[in-house]
Amino acid sequence: MNTNNKLKIFNDPIYGFITIPNTLIFDLIAHKYFQRLRRISQMGLSYLVYPGAHHTRFHHALGCLHLMQNAVRILRFKGVNISTEEENGLYIAILLHDVGHGPFSHAMEHSIVDNISHEVISLKFMETLNVEFKGALDTAISMFKGEYHRDFFGQLISGQLDIDRSDYLKRDSFYTGVSEGNINSERLISMMNVVDDELVIEEKGIYSIEKFLTARRLMYWQVYLHKTSLVAEQMITRILKRAKELTQKGLKLEASSALSFFLVNSTNPKDFNESTLGQFSLLDDYDIMSALKSWQFHDDFVLSQLSEMILNRTLLKIKFKNNPISDSKLKSIKQDLILKYSLNSDEASYFVFRGFVENLAFNPKQGGLKILYKNGKIKDIIKASSHLSSKVLSKTVTKHYICFPKDIL
Repeated sequence: MNTNNKLKIFNDPIYGFITIPNTLIFDLIAHKYFQRLRRISQMGLSYLVYPGAHHTRFHHALGCLHLMQNAVRILRFKGVNISTEEENGLYIAILLHDVGHGPFSHAMEHSIVDNISHEVISLKFMETLNVEFKGALDTAISMFKGEYHRDFFGQLISGQLDIDRSDYLKRDSFYTGVSEGNINSERLISMMNVVDDELVIEEKGIYSIEKFLTARRLMYWQVYLHKTSLVAEQMITRILKRAKELTQKGLKLEASSALSFFLVNSTNPKDFNESTLGQFSLLDDYDIMSALKSWQFHDDFVLSQLSEMILNRTLLKIKFKNNPISDSKLKSIKQDLILKYSLNSDEASYFVFRGFVENLAFNPKQGGLKILYKNGKIKDIIKASSHLSSKVLSKTVTKHYICFPKDIL
């Protein structure tokens, strides 16, 4: 007989006490798939820049659950009809929205699995859990996929002003110490309302939205796209690619069974079956860091050097440019590296490479942020605000970068 107390509370440094609304949510939190999120960093390798940024996807998911409970309470108070089934659907969808993240957030998506996003894997986890919980996740899955007939549920889960962003901006700001991201998520939620099954923000919330959009833009440049975080993520992605390349050539690398599975096998959306999901569920940050500690002593120059550089934070140099990096510039630096370390061109490409990042605070294609006035009129935030410029907010800012070893400047 299960005698667990399912009315537990969590003490969160951001919101204080977070309550578990019912036994179904408790059982999902207690499930091994969700508990794995304790071992997945929320911000990847950003702790190499901001030493306090060691919070996890587990923290974030619980914070989202708390904010969603607040949203349901506020909307019901304002007369929005939300059934118990819909309420549970919202809680489950937001709780599990990131359950498909791999080690160090996005590193796996671009290295040892092929064209499989964390959203797709999250959905696969939810579908597997739905079988185990005898259909209890049906509504949540419909909402997560954006197929539920009332649009505002999907907007709360994934939209311009969703619960996900409301938590991660405030939480990441707290753990990094970057005050520019410290939004008032509770105030934003208290200003939410629903008109014709579409999420709107009441007129009094205009300034809170302005702060939210500005904070998001600044957090991307200062934190999420910080050049050191960016180069570290690029390096760990290339380490995993190199490990997979060597493994598939027949070399045996020390790694956990779960990591070895993805190094040995080619994994694409068609092959991502129940067995693959089981292996993925065993994979977390610890697998990768343990492997790096072993790989730093490997005979392969690329694998050993990159692993040691991550472990000891002796990262590649990265330079941002306004214009794309020329082929001649890239070739010149790569040639210097080839001569210095007797590498071939493919090996040199792991140390010298270029790319670009984009920052878009407000995407009109995702639908506007609607402001509800006291007289019942509704306006888009860009037209309603006297401070926000549609040209600035909806413009994609692109920065190009080049990475190379510091000793070949």
